[in-house]
Amino acid sequence: MEDQADNRSEVISENGSDQKQETREEMLSRHRKETSDLQNKEIALKKAAAKGSKAEQKAKKKQVDEEISQLSTKLKEKQAEELSSLGYSSTTDKQKGNLDNLVKAIAGVSVTNQTEQSKPRKSVKKREKRAQEEAAREQRIQEEQNNIVSDRMIENEKLEQKLEPLGYTINEIKPDGHCLYRAVEDQLALQSGGSSPYNFQELRQMVAAYMRNHVSEYLPFFLSENMADGESEDSLTERFENHCKEIESTAAWGGQLELGALTHCLKKPIMIFSGSFPDVEMGKEYKSGALNASIMLSYHKHAFGLGEHYNSVLPNSFQ
Repeated sequence: MEDQADNRSEVISENGSDQKQETREEMLSRHRKETSDLQNKEIALKKAAAKGSKAEQKAKKKQVDEEISQLSTKLKEKQAEELSSLGYSSTTDKQKGNLDNLVKAIAGVSVTNQTEQSKPRKSVKKREKRAQEEAAREQRIQEEQNNIVSDRMIENEKLEQKLEPLGYTINEIKPDGHCLYRAVEDQLALQSGGSSPYNFQELRQMVAAYMRNHVSEYLPFFLSENMADGESEDSLTERFENHCKEIESTAAWGGQLELGALTHCLKKPIMIFSGSFPDVEMGKEYKSGALNASIMLSYHKHAFGLGEHYNSVLPNSFQ
């Protein structure tokens, strides 16, 4: 019973009066959901701010950034306080000691009792060893969450400085793993003046079919990213086929290989703007004047803690 109690953390609610018992896994899961909810709120606020004159949009965007920054700071402080109940603290000078405490908390070992024993039991040492990797991982996640807001703001500022002189703005796309295909769908709808000829799921199926039909072109690039020592070509070919299946039937995130396939499927150039990397234009061979306008996307490395992200880039006149 003591081990079970030690493996739980006591979370104090914001009003300071109510208390409830919450396991470490439940706490970390809740933290991730809180972060995701804040990111969704940011998207909703930015969409609502993208109305009115250019000056009004700029003022609203600044208010949104300030509000999200304040909410993010409060959330990080609250989560850090809750994590401290597991023995974790982000203070740099005490990092090693705090990591040791977090290991003990994850392993279900009382930090106080441990210091009172001259020789820890073998079972305790074994549990601490098993917890070491997990503790380091949780600490890394927390540090990344602490950094992501500032990184995102810097990236967004650089991207805005790049797009504003061109008369472009960003249309936020839902961060659900389909963002690349949804952003392309949004661009196709813009170019058609109505609905897109293909929805995001159809675009996924087109990409998977194209890559299967041109396996000799895509397999070398796939191998360079996925090849492991001692792995046979047959097993890699099977993994490539599994990758194609994931493209067409799951929410697997799209990257450079899928972007290249999209240019050929649609026979359109694709321009990718970024605040973290140089801009990239793919499918230049399909440029043929105004009748074949480029699909314009923005790539965000620090958009969300859940992963990298793509948005659709629109002329200001369409906002």
